[in-house]
Amino acid sequence: MRIDNQRRSDNFRDLGRGGGGGGMGAMAMFGLFRLLGPRGMLIAIVVLAAIYLFNPFGLRDSLLGSVSGGGSQTASGSTCAASPSNGQACDFSRAILASTEDVWRAQFRDGRVPTYGAQPGAYRDPTLVVYSEAVSTEGCGSASSSVGPFYCPADGRLYIDPSFYQVMQSRLNAPGDFAQAYVIAHEVGHHVQNLIGATRHSIPGETQNQTSVRVELQADCLAGVWGHTARSNLAIDDADLREALQAAHAIGDDTLGQRNERSFTHGSSAQRMRWFRRGFDTGDARQCDTFAVRDYRQL
Repeated sequence: MRIDNQRRSDNFRDLGRGGGGGGMGAMAMFGLFRLLGPRGMLIAIVVLAAIYLFNPFGLRDSLLGSVSGGGSQTASGSTCAASPSNGQACDFSRAILASTEDVWRAQFRDGRVPTYGAQPGAYRDPTLVVYSEAVSTEGCGSASSSVGPFYCPADGRLYIDPSFYQVMQSRLNAPGDFAQAYVIAHEVGHHVQNLIGATRHSIPGETQNQTSVRVELQADCLAGVWGHTARSNLAIDDADLREALQAAHAIGDDTLGQRNERSFTHGSSAQRMRWFRRGFDTGDARQCDTFAVRDYRQL
């Protein structure tokens, strides 16, 4: 696949090491001291100036946050600038995110998505957040890199530590750029589900784990729809498809060591590959309605 001729998304934040939304922020501080009148504003300016000048124990970053709209920051607070491999991963992620934006804007505009009640309206772009080691989200609490990439429906953001791409290659035996693109597209799939109401849907009588499997398999299928639609723009070939299928296989519950199907939360390797392939072959998100398969055993 090729990304050199693709635009990069601006819906991107670099939170750096242990980044998150816990800081007050400059605008919030000014708002607080504004309540105290002109003297309060002067105090705010003095405090912020002192933080910038002396920056004790990284207090400047924790207060103001390390936010980037285009992946550029000082090396001390930037995940993307921490290493050449991280820089490449960030640039790649922004290109894939931009591609998903183009695909899903058109899919929503043309009404080519499953619906669960009300019509979803226009597509709303998610934000991709990169971090190192740990992150504090604005809607789903804190998480470490060990949880892998995830989507937070409460703040509409995707979170990923770029080191996960190395984990895919070295520990999961899922190398390749399209395998990495599949991971981003899968998390974007969860965002799509959030917009159309799929994540609030369930089948009466099924367990929470079974509902989770339906949600994850649908996200795999939606990732496949993106791959189908972006195939020509990104020059995706059969070798790329094999990379994505290998990645889907590598993160199946059974391949990761789960033996009891009742404990599955993401689906078996065979299921994950099958639903990704369904989206990739049809290019039709309406074929991704896992909740329309009434018999769970037929997923």
